[in-house]
Amino acid sequence: MVALEVGHSQADAVCDMLSPTGFRISVWTDPWGKKRTVCATYPVVFFSSLITCLSELSSVALGGRVLSVSDEFFAEAFHLLLVEPAPSLKGQFGPNGALYSGWETRRHNPTYDWCIIKLGASGRIFGFDIDTTNFNGNEAPEASIEAFYDPLSNAPESTDIRWTEILPKVKLGPSSRHLFTIPNAPSATFVKLNMFPDGGIARFRVYGHVQAVMPEEPTELFDLAHVFAGGRVEFVSDQHFGIGSNLILPGRGTNMGDGWETKRSRLPGHKDWVIIRLAAPGFLEQVELDTAHFKGNFPESCEIHALASMSDMNWTVERSESENWTLILPRTKLGPHRQHYFQLENVEGTPFTHIKLTIHPDGGLKRVRILGRRADVGTAGALAVQVASVLREADSVPVSNFSNKPVFKTTIPVLPLTPEAFMPFGQVIQAYNDHTAVPKGTMITPANAGTANKFHKLALLAATYPDNTGATTGLSVYRCQPLKDVNENDRTTALAALERHSFTNQAFIPMGSGQGEGLVDSGHRYLVVVAKNGEDDRPDLKTLRAFVASAAQGIVYDTGIWHQPMTVLDKALDFTCVETQIGNGSKEDCEVVQLENGIRLRLP
Repeated sequence: MVALEVGHSQADAVCDMLSPTGFRISVWTDPWGKKRTVCATYPVVFFSSLITCLSELSSVALGGRVLSVSDEFFAEAFHLLLVEPAPSLKGQFGPNGALYSGWETRRHNPTYDWCIIKLGASGRIFGFDIDTTNFNGNEAPEASIEAFYDPLSNAPESTDIRWTEILPKVKLGPSSRHLFTIPNAPSATFVKLNMFPDGGIARFRVYGHVQAVMPEEPTELFDLAHVFAGGRVEFVSDQHFGIGSNLILPGRGTNMGDGWETKRSRLPGHKDWVIIRLAAPGFLEQVELDTAHFKGNFPESCEIHALASMSDMNWTVERSESENWTLILPRTKLGPHRQHYFQLENVEGTPFTHIKLTIHPDGGLKRVRILGRRADVGTAGALAVQVASVLREADSVPVSNFSNKPVFKTTIPVLPLTPEAFMPFGQVIQAYNDHTAVPKGTMITPANAGTANKFHKLALLAATYPDNTGATTGLSVYRCQPLKDVNENDRTTALAALERHSFTNQAFIPMGSGQGEGLVDSGHRYLVVVAKNGEDDRPDLKTLRAFVASAAQGIVYDTGIWHQPMTVLDKALDFTCVETQIGNGSKEDCEVVQLENGIRLRLP
């Protein structure tokens, strides 16, 4: 249903326009007689397309909650805000009668029942979904909605004079969804759902745009895509099992139902994508991609592009493919049921307003976090002014229009180590509590008469020394002292040198604490800094990546990968090193280069 607020004299004309469509029409006049509201039923499919770029302000996933209720004798009102659709509980009974997933009150109410809800975030309301699924013969016959805005209020009473009716009394039917839009609705913190006179409602969803909350300090790193910051999902190629707007919700969710999931593809080369408008133009740095609860249906890989545009984009499949996107995360493997962290590319000195996340070929993601800083004039100076000027002239602008020369990134974020992010440089060695979260293709078998699980061949040894060098493979132990040179103001440390081993891969496995010659109180984390080899046979600093590993993770550097000498944090830590070497201190065993670029690592 759509609610159109019009002048008193215009209502008849609107009714005449809608009547031929077959819509069910009702007219409500406000208490002052100045405006009339025309309501007409909306098709579910059409309404779904309207809410793609909206947030469900009332959802428990956003923090929405029921504050008070007039009655909930048969079924408690908290069900109204649940994420999942209402299941049928037919044939199941409790001490008060038949069970329902919804809100159901006693019979024979001489007035009406009400439920007061605090939205998960204050925002401008766009529409409602009043769902009576499974209530047939006991559904609420009619409903209305009131609201008011006051972020400082805690628990308003049902008789609070601030309540303003924003949806007049409308008729409801059995076991069906009733969909409404409210043009020009005010912002709200609280809503009151009234049902006349009593009965049951399964789900109640309030859709709208969140009132944005961003850090006051422009240089602060934050999630530019987050719903609370004002991020919006503007286009989704497919959302068969889970809607795209779930991607920017807070938290990690509770199951696959509160993520984004597309249907299975059957064609070679298929892909799905989602476009997110960032809360503000920003300088992007890193991304977190969470596949929590997606264990057998996570995407095989993904990539991310970015765009700068201050215009309202009327997205279509064709336009989302044709815009001048900049690749900021090349196609990268993903794994099941975990958070992935990646440093973004081609973003230095360039503000962006949108990102496009593409998954191959299909599957599900729980959350997307795009970390960056606002491109305010106070921090970006003339560059931000230039962006605003250029964007006034064109809908979308290539990256080259923003900057005349590339800017080298001198501060590298240190991100949590994951197998997928480290894959271009080597392997991560670790066990897994949840076997469904193990990287695809890993063999797991019981061992030691069932007292252990074996994760087979997580990495293989490799050596390419010439036969006449006398190189041998062996185990060594490194006792590493903790890093001391850390700037406590910004938590950065200098990256002074990188080394490589041109003829062998090299594994480092943390060792635990112990008495005697062991470390009584050993460290729990260490740095892993890597880069690929460049065309000049030196480290390619554009590929420089930094990670923090836990003592439960070992690492294997691929042959020829440049890496920082082993650097531990907080406390001393022992490592077992597995490598092949000649042992004479030659360049063939280890080559070291000193860096003079002023590169710093920002520690977590």
